Amino acid sequence: MEVIIEKILIYGSAFLLCGIVVYFYLRNQKKNSAIIEQKVASAKEEGLFEPVSLHPYIDLNTCIGSAACVADCPEKDILGIIDGKATVIKASNCVGHGACFHACPVEAISLRIGTESRGVDLPHVNERFETNIKGIYIAGELGGMGLIKNSVEQGQQAMTYIAKNGKPRQPGVLDVIIIGAGPAGISATLSAKQHGLTSKTLEQNSLGGTVYTFPRAKIVMTAPMNLPLFGKVKLYDTSKDELLNLWNEVITKHGIEITENTKVELITPLADDTFKVVTNKGEEFICNNVLLAIGRRGTPRKLNIPGEDKPKVAYRLLEPERINEKKVVVVGGGDSAIESALLLKDQNEVILSYRKDKFSRLKTKNKEKVFQAMEDSSLNVIFNSNLRGVEDETVLLETEAGKENIENDLVYIFAGGELPTKFLEKAGVQVTKRFGYTMKKHL
Repeated sequence: MEVIIEKILIYGSAFLLCGIVVYFYLRNQKKNSAIIEQKVASAKEEGLFEPVSLHPYIDLNTCIGSAACVADCPEKDILGIIDGKATVIKASNCVGHGACFHACPVEAISLRIGTESRGVDLPHVNERFETNIKGIYIAGELGGMGLIKNSVEQGQQAMTYIAKNGKPRQPGVLDVIIIGAGPAGISATLSAKQHGLTSKTLEQNSLGGTVYTFPRAKIVMTAPMNLPLFGKVKLYDTSKDELLNLWNEVITKHGIEITENTKVELITPLADDTFKVVTNKGEEFICNNVLLAIGRRGTPRKLNIPGEDKPKVAYRLLEPERINEKKVVVVGGGDSAIESALLLKDQNEVILSYRKDKFSRLKTKNKEKVFQAMEDSSLNVIFNSNLRGVEDETVLLETEAGKENIENDLVYIFAGGELPTKFLEKAGVQVTKRFGYTMKKHL
């Protein structure tokens, strides 16, 4: 009898201990869920919950709540756990690195672009990065993958497929023309050299593409990547300058030429399965293949106001440390506008003009910094305002109080960009608005 009582006490104690553990676990889970629910609510108020680009999609029927996706995501508050299931929080801030996709032990996460209600224009690209037009390939941001590491990998992979394609060489015909010298274009250019292909790379702006327009100190790379003709790049928290210097070093070492400030106006498929590529300088090139490695924004969107063509108006900020004691107007309410205004404010008198009544979809750090700048009066933010005209020494700004001429030296406009849809369609490339399109096959 004593043995039975002793066993009952032991088992009872064990069950009690398990019950206590389960109780505190569930209480802690409920507490953490409440925190995440509050973050989701705040993200919805701030306009950050709805994704604007590539983002994680969670299959709740498969998710086991391991939180591996949360742990492996290098960004803050993109993912969280509510009641044992993963959820997105600030989907607008996702940069599409795919760490969550790779971390999930049950493959409950895929990367999607567009949602059920918000479509995104995407060109048709197969698993070899080839469009519906045989011989025209797309890699990088235009195809939906904007992260530098992914773009570099895609540029290299697309060039490998082009090399395997093996079109016969003809006199005066290049194997491939690469359009764009951003991450995907540079990687493809180096890979073309590696495969022994004849190529030419054309960039409408400067080496680095979109990366070159980032503010000098902006962090643009947070994970290692493999660069053709160089090997593994083991740089973390890398600045724009460091990355551009690396690219320049590899390009110079291998005698590769990038033709800058040359915009491709037209790609025409020819009867012999080659392509004619025409630039804004009147040059014409014939090639067997074309790789499009251009950004999704294409040409900067203009305001179409008087004086917008004046030399003091720019659509990207280069070397802000050289701009001092100027009266500057920055137009826009996105991250690019905010970051530029913050970089200029300490050495200049800066007005940030935004047409809406509040910011939305800002990265957390940018939001904190801009509100701090507004509070300490180091940055003059004017909501509900529109730039209406630009003169040599002034600008015309329309606010709720009316129109006002303001002394001004420089204007920076960050109004987004126009998708190169017409450019693609002229070449015959099909572009479709995709809703919740899964990008898993391109990872």
